[in-house]
Amino acid sequence: MPNNTKAYAATSPGSGVGPLDIERRALRPDDVAIDIDYCGVCHTDIHFVQNDWGMTQYPVVPGHEIIGRVTEVGPEVSGYRVGDVVGVGCMVDSCRSCEACEAGLEQYCLEGSTLTYNGEDRHDGSITFGGYSARVVVSDRFVVKVPSALDPAKAAPLLCAGITTYSPLRHHGVGEGHKVGVVGMGGLGHMGVKFANALGAQVTLFTRSESKVDEARRQGADQVIVSTDAAQMEAAAESLDFILDTVPVQHDLNPYLSCLKYDGTHILVGLLDPVEPPLAAGALVMKRRVLAGSLIGGMPETQEVLDFCAEHGISCDVEMLDIRNINGAYERMKKGDVRYRFVIDMATLR
Repeated sequence: MPNNTKAYAATSPGSGVGPLDIERRALRPDDVAIDIDYCGVCHTDIHFVQNDWGMTQYPVVPGHEIIGRVTEVGPEVSGYRVGDVVGVGCMVDSCRSCEACEAGLEQYCLEGSTLTYNGEDRHDGSITFGGYSARVVVSDRFVVKVPSALDPAKAAPLLCAGITTYSPLRHHGVGEGHKVGVVGMGGLGHMGVKFANALGAQVTLFTRSESKVDEARRQGADQVIVSTDAAQMEAAAESLDFILDTVPVQHDLNPYLSCLKYDGTHILVGLLDPVEPPLAAGALVMKRRVLAGSLIGGMPETQEVLDFCAEHGISCDVEMLDIRNINGAYERMKKGDVRYRFVIDMATLR
């Protein structure tokens, strides 16, 4: 039977997020039911709540950085047991049969992956509800195990901010001897610094704020460049093999391209808007540089990043949040007033 579940949702672009009872489906044969303990807060949540991208279907229950405990499994599930600590990230389904899905790259499903919230269920057409809730039901293919070495609360953002920065570094083969620049020092950026460092690269952090220099070094950056300082940027010319660009708003890419060596790669993981100002194509052509993009990661790689973090002692820096204060947290996030990720303790919904 369907299960009535407490949640927090937005009901219109200006409503903010507040309590709402939702219905979770009865388990299908391959489903896992999870009582949610923690849910990270991503800037994408704000975009969907406010309908910034013009595609929100209300009511919307945000949240795609979910950590909880298994309470029930369907008859076809063999990889999870009641009591297991597990995670659910940005996807809850895909076609499972296309070239991308068969390669474990479900985020690039040729039919489109099903998002954890505001997606359309492939079986019954219902709209998916996310992790700002007491409980979730998900196909076992889209559930990952949380290693015991990880703090569950700090592990939650690894399911979005973590995999988003880890996947492109792994895909492009970043490792010993490479020089990697990370643009931005927010929830994504500080994870990019940690991962590049753990992979053996020499890491340079680009920030617009002098106040973040010491913090960047504490996170593992070998060098910090204040990007508004022309002399510092000029000194970094043609010095980097890769740049991981985590800035989610329009910004000038051209100065950063000049910091790449020939055959260097600039990877966008935060920017979804058109590039402004226009890109100086000569900076790509004359040095055979590459401008690339990357979207989260597939399910095998999402499990890999959790295991990698457990092995290397990596976690996200978080600030714990009572869900009753979520709207205030959104306002703080818009101002950049969080280091580096809010994580909701879902105990108040029990």
